[in-house]
Amino acid sequence: MLMSETPEPTVQVADPAVINCRIRALLGRGELTGAEREEYARLLLEWEAAVRAEQELAA
Repeated sequence: MLMSETPEPTVQVADPAVINCRIRALLGRGELTGAEREEYARLLLEWEAAVRAEQELAA
């Protein structure tokens, strides 16, 4: 079986520091609206995934 010469596609990994800045900016506005709470929850999940991906790349 021959190995393919096609390089594997690179996956863009979000920078946890950038996501953290977005979270801090959102929280810096004061009390969150319903939509902002949803955005905060989404950002937390995105940050967690980015940290995990960064750790996997380092391993």
